[in-house]
Amino acid sequence: MIGPYLKILKKRSFSLLWLGQIVSQFGDRLTQMALIGFVYRIAPHSSLSLAKIMSLAIIPVFILSPVAGVYIDRWNKQRVMWVSDFLRGVFILTIPFLLGLTSLLFIYVFIFLSFCVGRFFIPAKMAIVPSLVEKKEVFMANSLISTTAMISAILGFGLGGVIVERLGIRSAFIIDATTFFASAFFISLMRIKEKSWFRPQDIIELSKKAITEVKNSFIFDIKQGVKYLWKEQETKFAVRTFFVLFSCVGALYVVFIVFIQDTLSSATLELGKLAVGAGVGLFLGSLLYGRVAHRFSVKRVINIAMFFASGYLIFFVTLLRVTPSKNFAFFSCFLLGLFAAPIIIAVNGLIHTKSEDEFWGRTFSSLEVVIHFAFLIFMFISSYLAEIFSPFTIILFVGIIIFSFSLVSLGGKGND
Repeated sequence: MIGPYLKILKKRSFSLLWLGQIVSQFGDRLTQMALIGFVYRIAPHSSLSLAKIMSLAIIPVFILSPVAGVYIDRWNKQRVMWVSDFLRGVFILTIPFLLGLTSLLFIYVFIFLSFCVGRFFIPAKMAIVPSLVEKKEVFMANSLISTTAMISAILGFGLGGVIVERLGIRSAFIIDATTFFASAFFISLMRIKEKSWFRPQDIIELSKKAITEVKNSFIFDIKQGVKYLWKEQETKFAVRTFFVLFSCVGALYVVFIVFIQDTLSSATLELGKLAVGAGVGLFLGSLLYGRVAHRFSVKRVINIAMFFASGYLIFFVTLLRVTPSKNFAFFSCFLLGLFAAPIIIAVNGLIHTKSEDEFWGRTFSSLEVVIHFAFLIFMFISSYLAEIFSPFTIILFVGIIIFSFSLVSLGGKGND
């Protein structure tokens, strides 16, 4: 069973990429935990301050994702990856030396820049995989990268929480920077022949082309993608579900972090443990649902999963508030991950089966913009409301909304 994977890992360049992305993925999650610890230090119990920091990770999606491909198609992809991670390391390493300043502006700038260059790493990684393995091994190679990336992310959250709380924010950022330097080193050792048409003077030309891409192609394709998604009843259901789901996740994100920090009296340690629980739940839930997905109606699975996830969320936060228990919190996050896994898989599967493959690119690009927009907007709405209401109240309200939405959907037509 693991033989084919070991065969792929024997390919030197692929194994170096695999190692590099594991370390880089770990660094991504450590960055998030370090930022959470940083906000807890400068503005404890503030959902709004946390939302402002976390928005720096989301805004580059809108600014750079549409144009990153224009550059990556022209540049050497291996160089893009190691330079991207090297720059992330430099930007992150600069932050510890700025922690003593009274103004946070420079810290915000370097955090934003680190996430901006990160937008070039992922598409370059996905684009280079087919050139590292044989055509028949591409699917297995992507599967190996995705699975290990999820495991690395889970470990990043867990160990990140420990590192930030035990060693401090300054040390966490230094270790974080080291992971990106290590990733850049591994990737730089790859031996691959790539055509690169980039010249220094191309920067201006590519910038103009990128802007044109956004105006003439990206925006047009997004509109076409949304229109296409809205034609079919099934894809319309998928878009509506994703929009509601990510609006609620955005609304919950920062207030849930603050709620856990206040309830369990921990800046990052317990958050890291809960993230591990949720990650393991998502991983196992994905495996379990993948084995039985063909037996059930996709719509019904989505609605039932949302029903149980939201119902348990309400029960979880209510009981945790009354009797704070770290073990109960960990187990509950595991169950929430288990319940949520089928939703994401089922919605993506619904779009794949109900749309034509020639539209998949613009369809998923449109979907990515929609869900990130929903996440960002509702994250700020809930963080502003958290200045008036308690995080518990907002979590409870959001849980009731999801519960009601799933209940109405289950009672409606077209679930089978």
